[in-house]
Amino acid sequence: MSLVPAAPTGFRVKGWHVLAGVTAFFAVVIGVDATFAVIAVRTFPGQVSVTPYEDGLIYNRHIAQMAAQDRMGWRAGAEAEPGQVALSFVDRAGRPLAGLIITGKLERPATQAGRILLRFEDAGRGRYLASTGRLSGAWDLTAEARGPTGGAFVAERRLTWP
Repeated sequence: MSLVPAAPTGFRVKGWHVLAGVTAFFAVVIGVDATFAVIAVRTFPGQVSVTPYEDGLIYNRHIAQMAAQDRMGWRAGAEAEPGQVALSFVDRAGRPLAGLIITGKLERPATQAGRILLRFEDAGRGRYLASTGRLSGAWDLTAEARGPTGGAFVAERRLTWP
């Protein structure tokens, strides 16, 4: 008995099928990548500020302010209390600072809606209080203290109310 191969029936994968499949796969990947790149550039062209030079000058002033603040030696603490913000200021030796004029603002971390301007009153022994009303959640505090002899101290803290 002799073995005679049977005639091929049905579909067979040939070399050009493999080439077409690999080419189609990479064409889809490149197409999707190109689409995402175009969408990304259209929605954010990379420009963070329309005034980068001026922003750099302001940043340099901010660095100089922080250096002057370090030379003053003041330290600040902030607490979220029911219905108010409490700040405490001490000098380099740990003595309470009295007679400061302090202004501040509370802002939500993710939005500028609901900004609250604060005016702090001296409560004695380096402690200053500002009424906030009923708050809940996280708030960013920026407080600026000015001493009777000059000098400014800026403190930034995140406070959380229950």
